Parts: sequence; structure tokens; C-alpha cells
Amino acid sequence: MYRIILVMFLWALCFPLITLGIPYAPHLTFATLRAVIAGLALLGIAKLLKRPPPKGKKIWLILALIGLGATTFGFFGMFHAAEFISPGIATVIANTQPLMAALLASVFLKEKLGKHGVVGILLGFIGIVIISAQQMITSNTDTYITGIIYIFMAAIGVTVSNLLIRYIAGKIDVLQAMGWQLLLGSIPLAFLALYTENPTEIQWSGSFIISLLGLALPGTALSYFLWFNILEKVELSRANIFTFLAPIFGLTMGFIFYGEKLSLLMLTGALITIVGIIYMNLKKPSKLKEISSAT
Repeated sequence: MYRIILVMFLWALCFPLITLGIPYAPHLTFATLRAVIAGLALLGIAKLLKRPPPKGKKIWLILALIGLGATTFGFFGMFHAAEFISPGIATVIANTQPLMAALLASVFLKEKLGKHGVVGILLGFIGIVIISAQQMITSNTDTYITGIIYIFMAAIGVTVSNLLIRYIAGKIDVLQAMGWQLLLGSIPLAFLALYTENPTEIQWSGSFIISLLGLALPGTALSYFLWFNILEKVELSRANIFTFLAPIFGLTMGFIFYGEKLSLLMLTGALITIVGIIYMNLKKPSKLKEISSAT
């Protein structure tokens, strides 16, 4: 089980790393560099290990769609949403992704949620809403709609990509799949960056380099590699509910490293989210064993 928890920790780590690096580079340029470095790292390892490349037009099309969803829409929406809405609202909307993914997985992948699954996901989402309630109330509403559009764009892109990753899992080498989707998804980002930004404005400070490499290597390359491996063995809806842990890890890091206060409301929300994750997995303990077997 530690692999899936590690993925959630790495995803949570991305938020403070973005905050660290964003003052030193235009947003889309930053996002493009993150995707390119992560993709090249994965493909470089695949080359060294002589992993077979993707074959067939269908696989390449699916990889392009995964890249468009997870990398283009995901990175574009997340990097821009931070300009317009509070982290609380962004967290809540981003975490509608497991709900949307569960619905689509039941339709296209024939994954059955059952009563435990529905209750577990709803409890997880309610917990996230409670955690973010204070930030939502105190947020500036002037740019609310723009921020909502960006964050929904990211959530929908990640949802569709997760569905497609689950569909091709086991049919293609993980390093090749995740490396190519990152590079393919970076192409639209690069064009947008060149059209709307000036890439030469990057300030190559120590903080920016740490932020970029942290985001690209553990935050993206390693996390995508682990996530693909997990989805080879575990149903999407069952694995996806663990994404509710990312905001909880974020709160913990804020408390430890930035001295942010944890209110009783936040702790209550975190507890409800954890209960939801546990409850969903009580019905089919064999799936938890599958996660553990991937470790």
C-alpha cells in the first residue's frame, strides 16, 4: 500500500514546489519544462533498460489523448488557476476528479462501485470540502469564474487521462507510456508558451532549479511511473479515492514547514476523508492486497 500513499505525497509536494518556483518563470514555460524534463527522464531510463517502444496507431492515439488530458489540460489548468482562486476552492474542485472518474469507470471500464464505493467517495469529498471551507468563505470572488474554469479544465483532463491509463495498463511498457504522454502533452504547452509568454524571462536561481527538478523528477516522472503500475493491478475508482489524501499531506507539510495552523474544522475534515478511504476498501480487501503486491 505504501506505493499509492507515496504517489499522493509526491502530488501534494508539487503545490509548495510550484509556489517556490512560479516567481522565477512564466507559468506555461515553467509547466512545459516540467513536462519535458520528466518525459525525457522516463524515456532515457526506458532506453537504457531496452524497453519496447509503443506500437500501433491506436496506442499512439491513446498516448496523445493521455498527454492532452494529464499534461496539457492538467498542467495548464493547475498553473493558471492559482492566479484566480484560493487554494481551498481549487482543492475542492480538483478533488471532484475521483467522483467523475468513478462514474466514467463504471460506464466505460465496467467497474462496479457498490454501496461501499459510493459512500466512501462521498465521505472523502465531504471531508475535503470541510478542510477547505474557511478558505472558500474568505476567498476573493472577483475572479472566481475564471479560476473555476481553469481548475475544471485540469480536473476533466486528469479524469479522462486516468481512464485511458487504466485502459492501456498492462498493454504497454510503463516507462515508454508515461514518457511519451508527457512529451506529447508538452507540445501544445510549448506552443502556447511561445505565443503568450517570453521564455527568456526565466530567472535561473537556485530556488527555481530546485523547484523545477523537484516537480519534474519525483513530482512527475516518479509519481506517474508508480501510478501507472498501480492502475495495472487496481480498479481506477478504488485507487483514485486515495487522491483525497493529497490535500491532507499538503496541510501536514504546511503545518510542519510553514507554521500554518490546523483548525479543528480541518482536522475533522481530514478524519472524515480517511474514514471514507478506509470504508470504501473494507468491502473488497483483496484489492488492498493487490496494491500491497505492487510494492
